[in-house]
Formats: sequence, C-alpha cells, structure tokens
Amino acid sequence: MLPVRILVLGGTAEARALAAALDNAGVDFESSLAGRVSRPRLPVGLVRIGGFGGAAGLASHLRDTGVTHLVDATHPFAATMSAHAVDAGRATGIPVLRLARPGWGSRPDAAAWHWEPTLDAMRATAETLGERPFISSGRQTLPAFAPWSDRDVTVRVVEPLDNPAPPRWTVLEDRGPYRLDGELALLRDHRIDVLLTKDSGGSYTSAKLDAAAHLGIPVVVLSRPSTLPGAAEVSSVDACVEQLLAGATGH
Repeated sequence: MLPVRILVLGGTAEARALAAALDNAGVDFESSLAGRVSRPRLPVGLVRIGGFGGAAGLASHLRDTGVTHLVDATHPFAATMSAHAVDAGRATGIPVLRLARPGWGSRPDAAAWHWEPTLDAMRATAETLGERPFISSGRQTLPAFAPWSDRDVTVRVVEPLDNPAPPRWTVLEDRGPYRLDGELALLRDHRIDVLLTKDSGGSYTSAKLDAAAHLGIPVVVLSRPSTLPGAAEVSSVDACVEQLLAGATGH
C-alpha cells in the first residue's frame, strides 16, 4: 500500500462520519475545523482548528504535513473554503475530493418551494408570501434581512449573534438534530407564515420542512452554489472512503 495522509476539511456530520470511517480503516488523517463555532462537535482523531490563510496557506499546509489526499467535507454553502481547496489542490497537484450531502430537491414537496439564487431574492419572494417569517439560513445570512427590522421575525442560530437583533425579532439559539413535534410547536407558537432556509440537505434540520408541509406554510429556499471544477464529488461517506482507499492502493 502506498503511503497516504488525508486532510479532511470538516465541520459537518458527514466529516465526522468520514473521520470515524478512516479511523476504523487505520488510515493516517487529520480533520480541520474553521473555528467559527465556539463549541463544535469534534470528530475522532487528530483535529486542527483555525483558518489556513487562504488557498496559499492551505497549499503550504498540505506540503508541510505531507498530505496526499484532500477531502472537502465542509458545509454545502461553504463556497469560499471549497474554492480554496480546489486552488490548493491545483497548486500542489494533490487530488481533491468533495464530499457533499445530497440536497433536498428530490423531496416530494420541493417542487412547490420557491427556489432563489440569492438572499435578496429570497427576501423579496418571502415578502409576497407572509408577514411572520422564520429564518433558518444561518447567522451569516441575517444582514440580508435587515430591512425586516419592523417585522415579527423568528431566527434560529447555533451561536449568539455578533450584534443585537431588532427589538421585534425573536432569536432562538439551538442546534440539530430537530424533531417534527418540536418544529411543529415552534411554527405554531410563533405564528410563522413563511419559512426561509438553505438547501443544506441531510436529516439534522429537515424536520422543519416536514412541519411546514404539514401546516401548509410556504417555503423559500436558497439554491446551492455550483460545484467547482477541479474536484471529484461524492455524496456519501462510503463512496468517499472507497475512492480514498482505491487511491491509496493505486487501484
């Protein structure tokens, strides 16, 4: 077997599952977290926390630590980090594999959602659908909804906001996985009439979509950024491990 060392750009449930699988396989690997969450769920194995200093810094880290394979298992909307991974792989000649969970577009109710390419478009569409929005697209998206300071808005975030929310906003600090009964109660208690979210995919936060369908609440979804050329993509941990081990054995 050829020597292999894998760097996993993580911070997602898939990245943690990949770390566990690589650990079970006895593969040399390191996980990297951006450090934006104060109490992250840590994967097994060696963990590095903090940025690299852009694509050039990541490329230097790959060279300095003898990485042979780079896995981008960051959030589907971590476009900047994904771009840095592709650029660093191109600069070093190290193969880049993108592990991205499937989106929610195949759900039966997805055809009735309002899909938008930008946050501004989401806001404009939501304004035509309801008056009491539930924003569950992450705290970094909230500046786009600043014009709603005069509305009763419910926001859910994992980490505390950097700046105080408008007085009429309700900010909930929580993290998944969420259950259908809890999401139904949230939508009813706050009298939500439109749901805004990203096409994050996965099961951790999908219960809100089930709840919205049950209550007949319209859903506005931010579409995923396009996949960048320069990285092969897989949608499951098993497929990712299979490709990595095939590369390690030279098959």
